[in-house]
Amino acid sequence: MYRAEKFSPDNVPSFYEKVNKELLHLIEYEDEWLPALSNAAALLGHQLRDINWVGFYLLKKGLLVLGPFQGKPACGSIAVGQGVCGTAALQRETIVVPDVHLFPGHIACDGASQSEIVIPLIKEGHLYGVLDIDSPRKARFTQADQLGLEAFVSLLLGRLPWGKIVF
Repeated sequence: MYRAEKFSPDNVPSFYEKVNKELLHLIEYEDEWLPALSNAAALLGHQLRDINWVGFYLLKKGLLVLGPFQGKPACGSIAVGQGVCGTAALQRETIVVPDVHLFPGHIACDGASQSEIVIPLIKEGHLYGVLDIDSPRKARFTQADQLGLEAFVSLLLGRLPWGKIVF
């Protein structure tokens, strides 16, 4: 059962170590992708400070389709190559945007968003989607956040039955 303990982000690497251990606890025996991604989004939504949206977009026929998330209603689909999510998917690398208003082609689902980080979900060369996190604070995401969130995604990629994800 989820303990709902709030971790202190004072030491960022330690914070992500705790969050990632909690993720393992949540998905340890999970063999269904939907509840696992839902709990992963809820965990980040509960633990991360200064964010206004966190969730997954999953690849379906060349589009990133909205998956489990926490926050205001969001764009239902994003073309690969469009916006921060689509660019991260196309480039197959994490993108950190300190000021979304300076990112060419930024898609504003929530006008309060000021900064963003997007981590692609890639396993064995196959792109499954992206993890997207927005903040109402400029320059919210640091290199330590990037490393911690990439480790978070790596745990999801290693534990979930991605071959069962059917769209």
